Amino acid sequence: MIIYLIRHGQDDTSVRGGWSSCPLTDKGIAQSKGLAEELLNSKEKYNIQKVYSSDLKRAKQTANIIAEKLNLSVELMPEFREVNNGVLAGLDNYIAKKNYPNMYWRNLEWNEHYPNGESPKEFYHRVKNGWEEFKLLCKKQNCNIALVTHGGVIHIIYCLENDMEYSNKNKYPPVKCGNIIPVFIE
Repeated sequence: MIIYLIRHGQDDTSVRGGWSSCPLTDKGIAQSKGLAEELLNSKEKYNIQKVYSSDLKRAKQTANIIAEKLNLSVELMPEFREVNNGVLAGLDNYIAKKNYPNMYWRNLEWNEHYPNGESPKEFYHRVKNGWEEFKLLCKKQNCNIALVTHGGVIHIIYCLENDMEYSNKNKYPPVKCGNIIPVFIE
């Protein structure tokens, strides 16, 4: 059984992401359609029978495009949202830089919160707990599954699956929009 982690298509890079409600850009829609086409054309290779998604708009849009092409439905999983960046969510990058100088993910201490948001520690534990429960659910369903989520979530899952310590201070390989990462579950 395989869980395919999929990062959502491109969204507006002129604003801060996190819990932003920004939709996909035209490029993000095209990426998602291309990905859906690839999954359909290689149906035997992927054999996806269920689609799950973060409930943030950009992930839902991507998941819906994929699910429609595969003739499946989407189940939303809020535990796989990107980090809750509080008041910075969806804020124009220029305004964020002006009003919240140095308020960046890698600058936060492990227990430090974004204003009205999460700390790296809380984000890590939310995703870790969600991932452990999700893997149990997937084992019961015993089929290949797609999970559309976000780069930060994928980094945590990558560390969990490879027995690596996670830290917001580390630089991880970038996860491109529309990327598919297989996770083999025993």
